[in-house]
Amino acid sequence: MAGAQDPEDLYRGLRRETPTERLDRNWVELLQELRVVQTGVQLLTGFLLTLPFQSRFEELDRYQESVYVVVLLLAVTAVVLFIAPVGYHRALFQQRSKARLVRAGSAFAKAGLATVGLVVSGGVSLVVDVIGGRVAGWIAGGGVAALVLLCWYALPRRALASAVREREDAQDSAPARSGTSRETP
Repeated sequence: MAGAQDPEDLYRGLRRETPTERLDRNWVELLQELRVVQTGVQLLTGFLLTLPFQSRFEELDRYQESVYVVVLLLAVTAVVLFIAPVGYHRALFQQRSKARLVRAGSAFAKAGLATVGLVVSGGVSLVVDVIGGRVAGWIAGGGVAALVLLCWYALPRRALASAVREREDAQDSAPARSGTSRETP
């Protein structure tokens, strides 16, 4: 997208905070987001870890077992990704590297969300496959994957693009209201 800006630039001038305060705020907001998803992902992973010990698990066919293993490994990966910012924080503690920490934490959170989307859609696919058959499982899993893509990627990207566009429109119209022009030196 041409002219895309850092979303943080949208707040420049609106908040009276130093760059360090902004990094601190970003870190706290990221930690809050991670708290929201961490517990759920850890519970889901714990549940998945207990499934092989259930009596009906032996009834799964080879395909269902394979899907289960992939979903389990993705769930464990999501747990690792969501906890990774803690390791980064420990490694960078008191090293004046908050910007690096915030960037890495954000990247881990994004990767974790993508992985959780795969876990949820794969888990639904597996359950519906067991209950209603292979095709029903594929349809249900694909539907959940589409919903995850819509809610976690497409709509947020659309909202960001709209916010950037509104800001650019406001900046473009500001000189006209003040009686000056951008072209006038």
